[in-house]
Amino acid sequence: MQAPDHTIADPQRRRILTAAILPALAVLLLWMVHLVAEAYDLDLARFGLWPRHAEGLPGILLAPFIHGDLEHLFNNSVPLFVLGWCLVYFYPRAAGRVTLGIWVLTGLWVWISARADRHIGASGVVYGLAAFLFASGVLRRQRALMAIAMLVVFLYGGLIWGVFPIAPRMSWESHLWGGLAGLAMAIVYRKVPPAFLPDRTAESLEEPEDADAAEGHDAAPAGPRIRIVYQADPGDEVDDEEMRWKRELGRRTELDDRRTDSTWPIEGPY
Repeated sequence: MQAPDHTIADPQRRRILTAAILPALAVLLLWMVHLVAEAYDLDLARFGLWPRHAEGLPGILLAPFIHGDLEHLFNNSVPLFVLGWCLVYFYPRAAGRVTLGIWVLTGLWVWISARADRHIGASGVVYGLAAFLFASGVLRRQRALMAIAMLVVFLYGGLIWGVFPIAPRMSWESHLWGGLAGLAMAIVYRKVPPAFLPDRTAESLEEPEDADAAEGHDAAPAGPRIRIVYQADPGDEVDDEEMRWKRELGRRTELDDRRTDSTWPIEGPY
């Protein structure tokens, strides 16, 4: 029985854990802000986003930290952690820029066009992350990333109803503009390579034939690929006479380069 290759498993496990650090810290910060506000009876809603008012401009950056109650905070914490982990794990090179872009664009567009009420909560960022992960998986056309897109739809497909003015106290404008900001970020950063690379084993099998065709060599007739596996018996003993003959043959081949065939190199213990 072959022992598992820990050299591959350990870095993979480390990436899974480290990708959860930043989302976990973000969620922890949201809870700390809310608990401190509740403990000291602070009215943080006045720092929320107030559209088309100068005093509401700080809310573009501060509104995602403010939540109305524990239910509001919990409903945003779980998807923020899950989607944040997916973003950092699969798109580490663009995660910071995507998050900042969604954050700022959502707040700015809400400030310009939303109702003249106080808008608070991180739901706009949540919608942006969900839209980015879904659109990125579709645009890149990679099976693993498209699977993540389908997972987002399965877990948070109900978010689509949040972009409609159904509940009067729900900031559907933040949801709508957050989703559009996520789509915009997916288009802008569509060429940034993800951390996941597709399995190119099937493509690599065809590369030698393509190279031969490009160089003008005659391609071998198409047919089924047969892989021959040689398995040696560790109990076989090496014949001394055969070993001596192989060494002599290798020495003569080295002396006369013209007799060396580069297509079929002679391998053996020289």
